[in-house]
Amino acid sequence: MSDENKPGETAEIDAAQTPETDASVAPEETILKLEAEKAEMNGQILRLLADLDNTRKRADRQVSEARVYAIEKFAGDLLSVADNLARALEALPESERESLTDAGKNLLGGIEMTAKELHTVLGRHGVAPIAADPGAAFDPNVHQAVAQIPSPQPSGTIAQLFQPGWRIGERTLRAAMVAVSTGPAN
Repeated sequence: MSDENKPGETAEIDAAQTPETDASVAPEETILKLEAEKAEMNGQILRLLADLDNTRKRADRQVSEARVYAIEKFAGDLLSVADNLARALEALPESERESLTDAGKNLLGGIEMTAKELHTVLGRHGVAPIAADPGAAFDPNVHQAVAQIPSPQPSGTIAQLFQPGWRIGERTLRAAMVAVSTGPAN
């Protein structure tokens, strides 16, 4: 065999080793084509950078929310403790508090301090009570209407609070149970 390549092999080697050149394409057209490719790639890079920035912001927001709302279930469980302490304090009328023995007064003081400390700790972790005073505007996002009653309050406002509501951050942890006023009775 000679050192010469077979006719079919020569064409394949030449096509693989030489860059694609077309004598019929003008250099200006090649430059325009490359500029268009460059612009397309720049656009792709900008979209990828924007997507990366959005992903970073979303991750930062999720981490921030996780810090705020991580105790949501635990705080919700503690609300029944706060309710029970409030009921214990309401069970003893003001008129009877003066007639308590020293031991009874100490017990009452301990319950009051415990309720106050629980509210302080909840507040320290972003858990706050929802305002639901009589006469305040009814907001279905934070109030749960369980009744409509006639009252001296304007119609559509809160007439009475049955159970306090709580929020953690911007989320409602438990809606306040209220009665909504139908206005003064006729």
